[in-house]
Amino acid sequence: MHGREQEMDNGTRDQLLSRLAEAVRSVTVAHPIRVAIDGVPGAGKTTLADELAVVLRAQGREVIRATIEDFLSPRSVRHPWSDSAEGWYNHNTDIDALRRVLLDPLGPDGDRRIQRAVYDKATDTPVSPPATTAAIDAVLLFDGVFLLRKELFDQWELRIFVSATFEKALDRSRIRDQTPLMSADEVEQRYRRRYLPSQQFYFETDRPAEHADIIVHNDEPRQPAWETRTL
Repeated sequence: MHGREQEMDNGTRDQLLSRLAEAVRSVTVAHPIRVAIDGVPGAGKTTLADELAVVLRAQGREVIRATIEDFLSPRSVRHPWSDSAEGWYNHNTDIDALRRVLLDPLGPDGDRRIQRAVYDKATDTPVSPPATTAAIDAVLLFDGVFLLRKELFDQWELRIFVSATFEKALDRSRIRDQTPLMSADEVEQRYRRRYLPSQQFYFETDRPAEHADIIVHNDEPRQPAWETRTL
């Protein structure tokens, strides 16, 4: 990236998690740290966030785990755009709600009163869990797609991009997403029709990997590589 130095490392999964925990510790702000864990569907974002949460909690940090899946727009809003890459990118997420109930309250002018969800994907219904108050040194680990878009970019203190080839991510999605009502082949068709084009649009529009502080190369999760970028 222009104006930034890059350092590439590789090692074990535990070494990666230690490096990410160190990156979190290096952030010094007077409010909770908001960490974006971005990447294509199937890249391994959720697994990485869950593993990092375990490490940080063992170090005594309060961790807030949340996901874009709980801030999706209702099906009636997002599904009419399912065959449009730009439409899916623009209508998939309730960005206003995400900022209002989670990201802004954790920011520099926030009161730290948060909700971790506004939507239940399984039932396609809105939810309103009780608000909780985050500790001032809490860490939000938020995983999802399209997190480094321009509307959200200034909401993160640390930006992690989990990189995987589309074919590797697709192989994982075929296994992860198939159900009794959806075969692996149908999962692949949905991925190629909806997720792949919208991610390509996102890459062209926002260039997320160029704006990440850390890129995790996750084609081989037990033998990852990572790129750290500093000013």
